[in-house]
Amino acid sequence: MRNLKLFKLGSIGLLPLWLGLFTLLPTLLVAVVSFLRRDETGLIALAPTFDNYARLLDPIYLKVFGHSLWMAGVATLLSLAAAYPFAYLLSRVRPAWRPVLLTLVVVPFWTNSLVRIYAIRSLLAAKGAMNDVLLALGLIHEPVRLLYTDTAVTLGLVYVLLPFMILPIYSSFEKLDQKLIEAASDLGADRLDTFWHVIVPLTAPGIAAGSLLVFLPALGMFYVTDVLGGARDLLIGNFLKDQFLDARDWPFGAAASLIIIALLFLLLELYVLSRRWLNPGERLDA
Repeated sequence: MRNLKLFKLGSIGLLPLWLGLFTLLPTLLVAVVSFLRRDETGLIALAPTFDNYARLLDPIYLKVFGHSLWMAGVATLLSLAAAYPFAYLLSRVRPAWRPVLLTLVVVPFWTNSLVRIYAIRSLLAAKGAMNDVLLALGLIHEPVRLLYTDTAVTLGLVYVLLPFMILPIYSSFEKLDQKLIEAASDLGADRLDTFWHVIVPLTAPGIAAGSLLVFLPALGMFYVTDVLGGARDLLIGNFLKDQFLDARDWPFGAAASLIIIALLFLLLELYVLSRRWLNPGERLDA
C-alpha cells in the first residue's frame, strides 16, 4: 500500500517537472530570443529590441499569415463537412460494428503522415491514378495539373487531419440523448428543424473541439506544402522553418512563433468560452 502511494506521488510529481522542462522552459526561451537581435554569424546577439515584432507588420509577412489562416480555415470547413455525416452514421450503426469502423478511422495514424502525403502526391501526379481514372472515364482528354496547387495542399491537409475532426464529433453524437430528438418530433418539428435546433447545438462542443484540433495543426504542416504545393505558397509552418533552418534568423522566427502561440491560447480561450455558453451548467477550468 505504501509503495502504491509512493508511486502515485512520484507520478504526479513528475508531471510538473516534465511540463516545466519540455513545455514551459522552451516557450520561455523562445520568448526571450524574440526580443534579441541576430548577430553577423547568424546566431543571437544579447541586444534587446522590438524590431522582430515590427517586421511582422510588413505586408509580405502579413500576406503569408493571411494565406495560412485562409488555407487552414478551408481545410477545417472541408473536414467538418466530411466528418459530420460520417460521425453521425458511425453513431447509428450496430454497436458491434463501431469498434471496427473506429479502428479504420485510426489506422492512418499507424503510418507516418509524411509517407501518406507522398502517397497522395503519387495519386495526383500527371501520370498518377487520379488522372488515369479521369482519362478512362472520358472526363478529360489529357492529364490535368493537380499537383503544386492550393487544391492539392488543401486535400493533403484534410486527408491528414480528418480523424481529428471525426473523433470529437463522434463522441458528441454518442452522448446525444435520443429522447430529446423524439421529443422534438412529438412537438411537431420536422427533420430539418430537429437537426438545426436540437442535434447541431448538442453536438456543437464536438464541432468546436474538432475544428480546433484541425485548424491549429494545419497552420504548421510545412511538409504538406513542400510536397504537394511545391513550396510556392508559403504557410506559417514553411515560414518558421525557413527562418530557423535557412535564413538562420532565430530572433525573427521566435517572434513569429510567439504570435502563433498567442493565437493558440486565444483559440483555446474561445473554445472554453464556447463550451460555457453552450453548457451553462458545465464548470471548466480556464
